[in-house]
Amino acid sequence: MDLIWLLLDDMFFAAIPAVGFALIFNVPPKALIYCAILGAMGHSFRTLLLHFDVSLVLATLLASALIGFAGVHISQRYLAHPKVFTVAAIIPMIPGIYAYKAMIAVVQINYQGYSPELYEHMINDFIKTGFLLGALVFGLALPRLMFYRNTPVI
Repeated sequence: MDLIWLLLDDMFFAAIPAVGFALIFNVPPKALIYCAILGAMGHSFRTLLLHFDVSLVLATLLASALIGFAGVHISQRYLAHPKVFTVAAIIPMIPGIYAYKAMIAVVQINYQGYSPELYEHMINDFIKTGFLLGALVFGLALPRLMFYRNTPVI
C-alpha cells in the first residue's frame, strides 16, 4: 500500500513541472493533459524501477523510452509532432540535483582549495549527470531511431 501512495504522490508532483514547461514551450491547450500524463507516467515508472533496485541510469533510460514510445503513439493519434508531448514530459527527470552538487563542489574547490574527497565528489556528480542526460536523450530518441528510418539498417 505504501508503494501505491508513493507512486500516486510521484505522479502528481511530476505532472506539475511537465505542464509548466509545456506552457513555457507553447504547447496547444488540448495537448497539456497528455504532457501531464506522460510526465507522470514516466517519472512514476522510474520510481517503480528504483523501488525494485534497478540502477538510476537504466531506470531513467527505460522511463524516457516509455515516454518516447507513448508520445509517438499519441502523436500519430492526434496528428501532431511527438516532441509536442515528449519534451515537456521528460523535464521532471532532468538530473538537477547531481548537476547542482557538482557545481557546488567546483565552487568549494575554488574557495577552499583542492582536496581529494571534494574532487572525487565533483567528478562523480558530473559523470552521473552526464550519464543521466545521455539516458534521457537516447530513450527519447529511441522511437525515432526504430520507426522513422528512411534508410534500411543493412
